[in-house]
Amino acid sequence: MTEYIPAALVLEDGRIFRGEAYGKVGRTLGEVVFTTGMTGYQETLTDPSYHRQIVVQTAPQIGNTGWNDEDDESSRIWVAGYAVRDPARIPSNWRSRRSLVEELERQEIVGIAGIDTRTLTRHVRELGAMRGGIFSGPELGSDGEMVAAVKAGAEMVGASLAGDVTTNEPYLVPAVGEKRFTVAALDLGIKSNTPRMMAERGIEVHVLPLSSTLDEVLSVQPDGLFLSNGPGDPATTDQQVELTRQALDRKLPLFGICFGNQILGRALGRGTYKLRYGHRGINIPVIDAETGQVAITAQNHGFAVEGEPGERFDTDFGRAMVSHHCANDGAVEGLRLLDGPAFSVQYHPEAAAGPHDAAPLFDKFVDLMSEAR
Repeated sequence: MTEYIPAALVLEDGRIFRGEAYGKVGRTLGEVVFTTGMTGYQETLTDPSYHRQIVVQTAPQIGNTGWNDEDDESSRIWVAGYAVRDPARIPSNWRSRRSLVEELERQEIVGIAGIDTRTLTRHVRELGAMRGGIFSGPELGSDGEMVAAVKAGAEMVGASLAGDVTTNEPYLVPAVGEKRFTVAALDLGIKSNTPRMMAERGIEVHVLPLSSTLDEVLSVQPDGLFLSNGPGDPATTDQQVELTRQALDRKLPLFGICFGNQILGRALGRGTYKLRYGHRGINIPVIDAETGQVAITAQNHGFAVEGEPGERFDTDFGRAMVSHHCANDGAVEGLRLLDGPAFSVQYHPEAAAGPHDAAPLFDKFVDLMSEAR
């Protein structure tokens, strides 16, 4: 940044944080959320699950390692806006190709720097994620005008967003080495590292649009069905829930993560609800109900499945259980069908920036498909 351009991050409750433009100068609206990741900002920005959200980084200095051409989790930056405290002036990493601010400008992402992100995070944590906006340069209006613009923005509850981020056409990620299995992966906002990690296990991955029917899924002759992460309210996924129920009827091995966990939950008859401020970061502890083992996980979700830690319940497909829960607040972090080959987690086993405690869940999926054969 060479020229100081004033900017403001405005919340729907009227709270205003003032700083300077970082990235594109202009205006953007979205849900203001915070992420506690100490690293991995490139993966965060390109994660489709952050579609229509203004992301606040709790780590004070961002941009130290610049931007490279290898770590993107999708074809573009998906966040609606970006807020940081102390952006690095000069990136330093052998893989860096340009600075973070250059990439934000190139992809026209409106951001703000120099604000008290600690106070903003505490405010959101206490009052909940809320609508907000970033305004800079000519778009910086009066306080009343900016608050009014934010209040006119769309709510996240009821938002159907996965259709904005899904692939338009099916594509194939070939197995690395000998092909062992074929998986149909429903793209609700899939991250590129997910099929890559399955491919490393000998899985040929057919990534399919979220509107795919059971016939289209079965046409690839899959050994299993994968439900990806994605943005928006899981209550808007009736078609995908019905597809999941059809797959469960056929006892097709199934693995879901994040948004996919919520879809499996709905297919098993559970409701979903919006968390106050969500779980976003790479340091969130999750407890396995059966073993008591704690995994440090990467998460990005604002909604959760209804249920209690370790709860067992009946479904149309047999018995099921809440297999994992968050150590911080008890929220459901995993589901398992006890009478069928299906399980899901609310967190990210493919986390490229770490941690890697959950990576063996892909091996569990392989075991599930092996047993089904």
